[in-house]
Amino acid sequence: MTAADPTAPRPAPPLWQRALPWLVTLLCFAWLYTRIEGAAERQGETAASYLLQVFASVSWGNWLALMIPYSAFFFLVDSTVVWRVVTWFNAHVPWTGILPIRASAYIISIVNEQVGKGAMALYLNRRDGVPGWEVGSSMLFIMFCELLYLTFWANVGYWIAADTLPAQFGLVPWIGVGVLVLFLLWVAYFRGAITTGAALRERPILKAFREASPLRYVIVAALRSPALLGAVVVYTLALRLFGVEASFFDMLGVLPVIFFAAAIPTPMRAAAITIWVVLFPDNEAQLSAFGLVMHNFFIFFNAAIGLLFLRRANRELFGQTR
Repeated sequence: MTAADPTAPRPAPPLWQRALPWLVTLLCFAWLYTRIEGAAERQGETAASYLLQVFASVSWGNWLALMIPYSAFFFLVDSTVVWRVVTWFNAHVPWTGILPIRASAYIISIVNEQVGKGAMALYLNRRDGVPGWEVGSSMLFIMFCELLYLTFWANVGYWIAADTLPAQFGLVPWIGVGVLVLFLLWVAYFRGAITTGAALRERPILKAFREASPLRYVIVAALRSPALLGAVVVYTLALRLFGVEASFFDMLGVLPVIFFAAAIPTPMRAAAITIWVVLFPDNEAQLSAFGLVMHNFFIFFNAAIGLLFLRRANRELFGQTR
């Protein structure tokens, strides 16, 4: 039996599945509103005026001077990771040939990051003739490596700054142990040491995992890490512009958790914004504003980078047609 064509149109998801991200978003923002309203009442103000004061106190020129270079840097790191993985498992594509693929996918990632990765698989399938399931395998490999590297840095941050992090972060080492065990079993399975489920292992969508040595997981995590370390510096300095003090070590422990929350498919990254307030409960308004502008500027500026490459992407996919 042949595999289904991954580029074929799929039936629309059920209504509840489409509505769930919006429902989660509404619940997150309703909870945030109650926290901001409570803080505003303690100051004898309305929630709207309290938030406006926060926005008015920020030096937006300095904030843009942090965010624009970092967004461009992240794009280059992200493209390098995609290029490295695609070259290993799919086709020898030049690094400059990956840039329009990664950049144009940012436009779709406004909705959901994982949908953007699916768009990259479709792009490579149409432009370079790489089987869609095999490209999808590479995107899954990248996502799996993101889990590994975020878990690693979350544990590094925890062991450095455990005394200053919220008590909930005591779960981080246990999660790290669980992910490490999962990784060892995962590698053992795809290297053939575990024989159960051999038919599943041979599926095209798992091609990258069959071919990946343990070293390749480490290489992808190492290539991705500069983006996180750069974010630690940028987010710490940006948070200070919002009037909240945090150390670089604190941010190293916090950011991996925030980035996990940002992967939850909700509009405007509502889950990630909510986590900021949970982790810094004494600064509800500042962290609500901070999370809102940080995450949404990041995804929309990356989408703007995508627009710069969109004409080239259309030309490569469709020739002279639009």
